[in-house]
Amino acid sequence: MGDSYIDGEIFETPSTVCYDVVEFTGPFDYLGFFSSIDNIFTCLWTLATYISHQFIHFIEDIILRDISRFSGELFVSSGEHPRSSTQSICKSILEECSSSFNCYIARTVCGRRALGPRVGLFVNTRFEVIEANCRYLGIPFTFNWLMLPLFGIQLAWRLAIASWRCPFHYIRCAQGRVRSISSRVRRTLHGSSDDIGWLQQTPGMAPVEDGTARFLELLECIRNGEHTLPDSFVYLLIPGLFSNHGPLYFVATKKFFSKKGLACHIAKIHSEASVEHNAWELKQYIEELYWGSGKRVMLLGHSKGGVDAAAALSMYWSDLKDKVAGLALVQSPYGGTPVASDILREGQIADRETRRIMEFLICKLIKGDIRALEDLTYEKRKEFIMNHKLPEEIPLISFHSEASVAPGVLATMTHIAHAELPWLPLPNFGGEESDNSAQAGRQVPVVIPVSAAMAVCALHLQLRYGEKSDGLVTCRDAEVPGSVVVRPNQKLDHAWMVYSSWKKNPTEPDPCEMCEALLTQLVEIGKSEQGKKGVGSSSTSNSTT
Repeated sequence: MGDSYIDGEIFETPSTVCYDVVEFTGPFDYLGFFSSIDNIFTCLWTLATYISHQFIHFIEDIILRDISRFSGELFVSSGEHPRSSTQSICKSILEECSSSFNCYIARTVCGRRALGPRVGLFVNTRFEVIEANCRYLGIPFTFNWLMLPLFGIQLAWRLAIASWRCPFHYIRCAQGRVRSISSRVRRTLHGSSDDIGWLQQTPGMAPVEDGTARFLELLECIRNGEHTLPDSFVYLLIPGLFSNHGPLYFVATKKFFSKKGLACHIAKIHSEASVEHNAWELKQYIEELYWGSGKRVMLLGHSKGGVDAAAALSMYWSDLKDKVAGLALVQSPYGGTPVASDILREGQIADRETRRIMEFLICKLIKGDIRALEDLTYEKRKEFIMNHKLPEEIPLISFHSEASVAPGVLATMTHIAHAELPWLPLPNFGGEESDNSAQAGRQVPVVIPVSAAMAVCALHLQLRYGEKSDGLVTCRDAEVPGSVVVRPNQKLDHAWMVYSSWKKNPTEPDPCEMCEALLTQLVEIGKSEQGKKGVGSSSTSNSTT
């Protein structure tokens, strides 16, 4: 075994392969050795290799890569194992060798392929690999210098192709990005234009009946002191979205009904839950009221509460048909609302960021469910209504209004809660004060400009879509197919029916009176339908007899 020193590394060289080779230690020994074999061009090539070592190294990498690819194609096309194919190639090389030096090169190549890349190599390893590979391809080593310009042309061609492909790639990426942005912009600007009022445009939906005139008559009678709402029902008020954070939600209406001797309750549900979840809770709540009182239940739902109540009737009507007498939907987005759809629409500008913000506000801040808002989008409402339609025999009333956008509304404050201030000991300057007033804390009303916010939203919907709304729900989306529709002339925003205004107008009806008028009209509709059924059944029995 012999040792060879290449670039600071020592390799063991088999003596069986290198028995007739004399080690050379300098570039001039290379010249002397090869000049005895090849012509002057070979000597010039060797000298150029020694001088421009780095450049030739680069050319060798290109050649070795092409040879490996060519040999791989030969192996695949021949179907032989690479090792057996390599041995046959080496054998053919040995047979073609005409000199001792060429035989040595062939032995070296065979030894390298058989023993590995670090075995059987001598000092001028790169030169031998080039020559062996060139002979393998059938190109004489004498004319290797003629391949250098071809390699340069090939390299220049590849660089030119790459330089052309890069700009085209970036152009295609830019075009795709521009198309994506333009599509998002169009989707954002288009918004809910095609979805508003889809209930009236869908074939097969039952028509609505206008009951505004009768509602105004009942409202006038109630303001004059004529209260005809019977106590044979239990009246259940169902609050809407975010009602858990408004302590005075429906409180005034419940007190008003209780003073009249009517059994009235406010449904204790999680208003920020999904529609299906609240439908199941309402179903259980209605059954408890029915079995506890023995009376049928009249439902009045505001905003999302009306949607939850309608979902409970459409999903569990077989269990509730003998327990529910009617449903009044007050400002409810039964068909959906453009506010929820515009916020959560996918494919518009900043859709992911907007959804993250809403998830933080609803899920993290107020501990709700994002599905409570998703269920009010047009997409979800279409899917739910097509799968769960309201029963035809249930009396229905749809109430919707239009918010005022006058400048004076901006100064209107809405009373939503009371704040309890702790009792503070104050000096008594001779005045007598009762113990109850001294110990009791003081209540301070909490007022916020809800009407101003509703006016801004209503103006936005009117300018963008040309639709009248109460600030959150458009008038066309609040009309339930097959219901009696009430359209008051009074300008009322979305929060007016459940929260009292800070400044009340005694000449106009308040929310409590309007709720009583709606339920009174609902009772009348139920009686008229029962009368029609009775007449139909009697006529059927007479015809059979």
